[in-house]
Amino acid sequence: MLVAIIWLFNITGSFDLPEIQAKLAAGAISSSRTEMLLFGAFFLAFAIKVPLFPLHTWLPDAHTEAPTAASVILAGVMLKLGTYGMLRFCLPLFPAAAHRFAPLIGVLAIIGIVYGALVATVQPDLKRLVAYTSISHLGFVVLGIFAFNTISIQGAIYQMLNHGVSTGMLFLSVGMLYDRRHTFEIKQYGGLATPMPVFSSFFLFACFSSLALPLLNGFAGEFLILIGVFEHHPVWASWASTGAVLSAIYLLWAYQRVILGDVTIEKNKTLPDASTRERIILAVLSVVILFMGVASPLFTRRMEASADNILHLMRRDRVIDVRTAPEPPQLTSVARPLAASAAAISAPIDCCRGDLKINSKKERQNE
Repeated sequence: MLVAIIWLFNITGSFDLPEIQAKLAAGAISSSRTEMLLFGAFFLAFAIKVPLFPLHTWLPDAHTEAPTAASVILAGVMLKLGTYGMLRFCLPLFPAAAHRFAPLIGVLAIIGIVYGALVATVQPDLKRLVAYTSISHLGFVVLGIFAFNTISIQGAIYQMLNHGVSTGMLFLSVGMLYDRRHTFEIKQYGGLATPMPVFSSFFLFACFSSLALPLLNGFAGEFLILIGVFEHHPVWASWASTGAVLSAIYLLWAYQRVILGDVTIEKNKTLPDASTRERIILAVLSVVILFMGVASPLFTRRMEASADNILHLMRRDRVIDVRTAPEPPQLTSVARPLAASAAAISAPIDCCRGDLKINSKKERQNE
């Protein structure tokens, strides 16, 4: 990414982002190959940070070795720098390249959703299981961004917030168990609902949030993403929806093995329940999760203008570049999604009120 930034400076003579954006929109990059290389450099850096399949292998090891506080910060804040960078830099600066690479990125995001969920299902380590859920959930965010739809981008931004809260609560819960038993092995637990009923209730609430139960925050984000993606890529949405099913499998199965059943290990019979400090922390996060699930329009309504602005910049720049640059032969199938995205951009959408207004066919032809 640093090399690409220096390259942009040589092209535009500035490090000022609005100035760079204006010059690129005016056609400062004459070669489609140059734009694709610059997009690739930016995207590769952000894809590693997300992380996007197959660049995800560092995340489970990092979470396993990190203390609880570091895992919460990593999942709640640091991973979102990757998806934010895609929205803030990749799409507005290199719109034509973003459209050309969108089919490949969409496939990688779907693979990450399904692969992360499947690997999480078979994990014997509870903390690595939660780490793999991040790979699956961030795949939804990347898919929503590169669907180039106002609704899906709103859902992607909202899901960034949701993931930080719900996965942060999961990591805190796992850390509380580790403080008591000093192990992440699932087989070392079982039947904790008897000695730790309060903790077990909060842990179940965190699992429900992560698996996108209706009325909780995860449902609003994933539902918006799937609706937006389905408008133009029904096959993508169909495959991505399997991630929601698999998330229920690995989270509820993990909860069953850790919390339910009989206490089979003597040490677990005397484990202390959540302390006052732990109850306050988990209760605050639970309230936030419930509020974000019920009052999602308060957030998404404020994101709509920004999402429309990103798509407007991409639409303007794409008209300039696509007319002068040939389509790469390996990605010619993106032509139809381009046309569908252009129609969606011109439609004023009020997702929060459920009111969808589409311009008439004649107006779209005139545009």
